[in-house]
This record gives sequence, C-alpha cells and structure tokens, in this order.
Amino acid sequence: MSSYAAGRGEQEIHVLAVDDSSVDRALIAKILRSSKYRVTTVDSGKRALELLTLEPNISMIITDYWMPEMTGYELLKSVKESSKLREIPVVVMSSENVPNRINRCLEEGAVDFLLKPVRPSDVSRLCSRMR
Repeated sequence: MSSYAAGRGEQEIHVLAVDDSSVDRALIAKILRSSKYRVTTVDSGKRALELLTLEPNISMIITDYWMPEMTGYELLKSVKESSKLREIPVVVMSSENVPNRINRCLEEGAVDFLLKPVRPSDVSRLCSRMR
C-alpha cells in the first residue's frame, strides 16, 4: 500500500490494464502510475479473467476493444455477467471512433469509452468512477 493511501486510511487504487499492444500497455501503465495508481497489465481478455479470479481488489479495468481471442467487448460482457466481478467499473479504449461500437459498450455496462491515444486528462476524468 502506498504511503499516500495508508495515510488516508484507504485501500490503494488498483487498475487492471488489458491490451494486446505492448506499446499501448506501457503508455496506459505510465499514465496511471503517474497518477499514483497501482497497475497490473495483461495482454489478453482471457488473462484478465484469470487474474481477476486471483486478485479480488481490482478498482477498475481499462481494456482495449480489439484484441485477438477475446475482444474488450467480450471481456466487458464476462465481467458484467459475473456476480463476483460485475461491480468493477470497466472502461473500453479503441483507436477507432466507431459510434455503434461505443454505444454498444456503454449499453453493456462500460462506464466510459476512451479514444487512443489515452491522455493524462482521460485518466483524471476516470477517478470518480473507481470503486
């Protein structure tokens, strides 16, 4: 636990970042860590679900939309269909501004949809949505 979180008597904010692109994973992790969040990164939706069964204290999931094996949309649906995970806020990111895709993710329960590249201002906006 960071000294900041410990000093406030709060649990550390832990964000799970999911992206098949190592460059995008590194970028989002850097931005989140600069905001003092604990960050775990994985390269697929399947690995994210595996980690979520082992790590119960995830505050938010930020996932890329388009990934092989399991899309971010499929990950979002899996999280929202799970009684143990459904309360975790999910943010979907994409480099493509496709209104139907954005609306579908928001209707399925995503708390936000970010266009890549993600900027520090995007992350600060997400603070209020963490559990």
